[in-house]
Amino acid sequence: MRVASNAVIRPLTWAAALLTVVLLLLVIVRLPWAGDLGIHAATIERLRHDLVDPGNPLVDADTPSPYYSPWMVLLGGLAKGTGLGTFVVLRGAAVVGLSLLATGVWHFVRTFARTQSARRAAPPLALLCLLLLWGPRLFNWSGFLGLNSLALTISYPSTFALGLSFHFWALLRKALRRASEDGDGGAGWPVFLGLGALWSVILLSHQFTGVVASFGALAMVAGARPWPSWAVFVRLGGALALGFAVLASWPYYSFFGLFGAGGLEEIHRSLYRHLLPHYGFALIGVLALVLRWRRDRRDPLVLFFLLGAAMFAAGGLTGHYSWGRVLPAALVPAQLAAALEVFELGTRGLRRAFAALLGAALLLGAWTQAGTLGYVIPRDALPSPVAAKYKAPWPGYKWLTPHVGYGDVVMAKTFPARQIPAYGPRTVAPGYPDFFLPDQEERLAATKDYFAEGTSRAERLSVLHRYGVRWIVEYPGDGGLRPDDPALRKVETGPKGQVLYEVVG
Repeated sequence: MRVASNAVIRPLTWAAALLTVVLLLLVIVRLPWAGDLGIHAATIERLRHDLVDPGNPLVDADTPSPYYSPWMVLLGGLAKGTGLGTFVVLRGAAVVGLSLLATGVWHFVRTFARTQSARRAAPPLALLCLLLLWGPRLFNWSGFLGLNSLALTISYPSTFALGLSFHFWALLRKALRRASEDGDGGAGWPVFLGLGALWSVILLSHQFTGVVASFGALAMVAGARPWPSWAVFVRLGGALALGFAVLASWPYYSFFGLFGAGGLEEIHRSLYRHLLPHYGFALIGVLALVLRWRRDRRDPLVLFFLLGAAMFAAGGLTGHYSWGRVLPAALVPAQLAAALEVFELGTRGLRRAFAALLGAALLLGAWTQAGTLGYVIPRDALPSPVAAKYKAPWPGYKWLTPHVGYGDVVMAKTFPARQIPAYGPRTVAPGYPDFFLPDQEERLAATKDYFAEGTSRAERLSVLHRYGVRWIVEYPGDGGLRPDDPALRKVETGPKGQVLYEVVG
């Protein structure tokens, strides 16, 4: 009966996983605009024009930025060397990120599968669990692998870094295993130093995912059997030393300078709201982890989950809500454990019951995220219940490009300021918190004052001249100078009544 059961599960999971990958590839063709796409496009734009000293990606200032990671520098160099458009390069980045993620999950899960059958069937099921085992309410965030979230963030550095992380954990487990089996001879210094360099690249590319990767690595070492020898710990120390050296020497920004950064807590408060609606289906994975813990008190996935859950809880209790970005360190091991337990539970009856429970949760998760289909299928062609779940992506600001040149300064409120720099212009105030911009607060205050109701004309003109503003983008009712002011010339009307003004006085 076990063979028959696997004969059904394996083709179903492979077919579902392949269809999901195809869906994501079709999403990449459209590259739906939402969230942080603007800052990543702006980063490539700056690097395309100056690979050595790109300056701030959002405003006209010569400051470093944590967005200038090894991955983005490589993409910027590609754009500069080939002349490919920024969004073409981002589509290529999305293909690489998806490839790393899919192969990384396959690579990592196979290091846990105990039978040949599990090694063949567990990886596609694990990918489905990572994408669908979330909750009954849609939740999107960079670095969180829900299907809809991934569709919107697939070109981001977080996807690249998370895909690398799965390979990093798998390679670390293999290195520890070879060192144990071959008396330390199978995984020497080059292997461990390579792991240290890979760890630093993940941290530099997306700092929050780097923390998740670090927790995973710690869990793989603490859960290794047999316990690593002193020689292995020396090599691990060397890997850490090399990783820290790379982090300290990265020329585009100070990695360790980020530790003093603030202002992120309120943005991340929503990670702690609606926990069951957002993540409730993953409780099946927690049950799977309990079963694994009963078999092995040092199971690496259990340790990984405990590290992530402890930091997430600490962030909620202390008000450090940015710590909530470590939540994938709890969700990923739970989701992977759910997939593995389908093949590892001790009795046939338990396996069937658990597989049925997991299958129901995956179907519910798929239904919750069914609106993702709207990114590749016209909304009118979707069944009405699915169409109701679709959320249209942002339209972007390509309509500005016939008028606004590269490097021109635009006055705009926060939401447009998150998108406009993607096309080459800069804004007065950054659309995102910028830890290395010394006059960030002054820029934010100046933008607020310009649009404020009680600000005089002279004060508004002073703000425009102070920051060299050439263009203004605003919605009707935003405030600012009157539309008929002689200092302005109306140039274009965009979506939802937005207006582009040129500053002529």
